[in-house]
Amino acid sequence: MKILITGCNGQLGTELQKQLREGCSEIGPIPEKLRNATVIAVDLPELDISNYQAVNEFVRRHRPDVIINCAAFTNVDGCEVKHDAAFSANAIGPRNLAQAAEKAGARLVHVSTDYVFSGKENGGIAQDEATQPAPISAYGTTKLMGEKYVAQFCHRHFIVRTAWLYSYYGKNFVKTIVNAGKKFGKLEVVNDQLGNPTNAVDLAHEILQLCVTHEYGLYHCTGEGICSWYDFAAEIIRLSGVDATVAPCTSAQYKEKHPDAADRPAWSALDNRMLRCTVGNEVRDWKDALAVFFENWDGDNGMKK
Repeated sequence: MKILITGCNGQLGTELQKQLREGCSEIGPIPEKLRNATVIAVDLPELDISNYQAVNEFVRRHRPDVIINCAAFTNVDGCEVKHDAAFSANAIGPRNLAQAAEKAGARLVHVSTDYVFSGKENGGIAQDEATQPAPISAYGTTKLMGEKYVAQFCHRHFIVRTAWLYSYYGKNFVKTIVNAGKKFGKLEVVNDQLGNPTNAVDLAHEILQLCVTHEYGLYHCTGEGICSWYDFAAEIIRLSGVDATVAPCTSAQYKEKHPDAADRPAWSALDNRMLRCTVGNEVRDWKDALAVFFENWDGDNGMKK
């Protein structure tokens, strides 16, 4: 089997390559069909997914069986300022990949986000795949458009929404909190935005389980359990052993200090219902996955040997 990974240098793309190379994850083995897969891993500048002709030619030349799209403009605040760039990466790019995948007869896994929801209408129930999206930011709006294009142009698609992603590689909230704790000793983190911290190991594991099936459709894939950003930060500091304190603040208080920040969903907790009802939900509880992360993290940009 031949697998094309776009956005290969990001958190998820790096983890996918690791699991495909090693044949397993922290959760368990990858599917047998993927054990000797040929992996084509690309990122900018080698392939700009917003370039229709470049994508069409690249996919036509390599003829992958599966395309996993990890490429995106994920800077939430930056999307508000650079809306055209966000739309090109988050909407046009997935459209191009979907059209190319359809021509090649390939399966397309497209990674999306909890930010497609407004987070305003929920009464404490995690949102499953039947919940209607209503984004409140440029990031969420462009990612939702990307979902629509994928569903429209590629029959063999898996749209996988995730949230609050962190990994051993690259920049993420976990590393930011650890570094800020070391530097400042006292942190303030919002306690009125709730969701699901997700270890990239779990997300990559589930994507690889899905992509060898014909269980096409829309999926949520996030860590089990719900917490606030404050809860998440407090657990990070506790597990890291950093000598720092974490205090809660409201989104309104944060907005006063950062007026240019994009609006975030107050409630974006997702329910992995489709996974449970199809290939099975092996995603770990967020606290368990975070504890394993700190056991294995080298404190920099990778794993302990």
